[in-house]
Amino acid sequence: MPAPARTTTDAVVSAAHELIERDGLDALTMQRVAAAVGVKGPSLYKRVDGREALVALVAEGVAAALGEEMEEALAGAAHSDPAADLRVVAEAFRSFARRNPATYPLLFSPQHAAGSAEARLRSVAPLRRVVARLAGAEHELAAARMVTAWAIGFVSMELAGAFQLGGDVEEAWEFSLEGLARALSGSR
Repeated sequence: MPAPARTTTDAVVSAAHELIERDGLDALTMQRVAAAVGVKGPSLYKRVDGREALVALVAEGVAAALGEEMEEALAGAAHSDPAADLRVVAEAFRSFARRNPATYPLLFSPQHAAGSAEARLRSVAPLRRVVARLAGAEHELAAARMVTAWAIGFVSMELAGAFQLGGDVEEAWEFSLEGLARALSGSR
């Protein structure tokens, strides 16, 4: 009779996520994850193929969670105005990034690729639907890339404390969102 499993893949991924958030990606080791879930290091290889595979699973989980949060935010908003929906999606992204400052960048890291292509597509589906309504279906991908690049840049600078010129960061966020909505609407 085989020995009972002492951990699960979900527990391993969750522990890795927590370790990355607390200590950073560079500090993630299989030994630290094993200690966090209460097993010996070699036991982890029954669940994941190694550190890079584990980071890819964390990235996939982050992508899924972000997509779910944006979907939930949109479902709760029920706006008929796509500019208002853009705000809802952007706020959901910003909130998610603030709560996951060390793992949300995995979504945009080519070496981690946020897991499967399907997971990546699900994570951006809410944004793509909103920008298609603003910019038109023919500009959907370009518009989604524009908004994503702006959001990543803004939030990354905010998290790094890089807005050093004074002024109100919230006001800049609002101004930017309004400008993006106008620009996307004008592309039709």
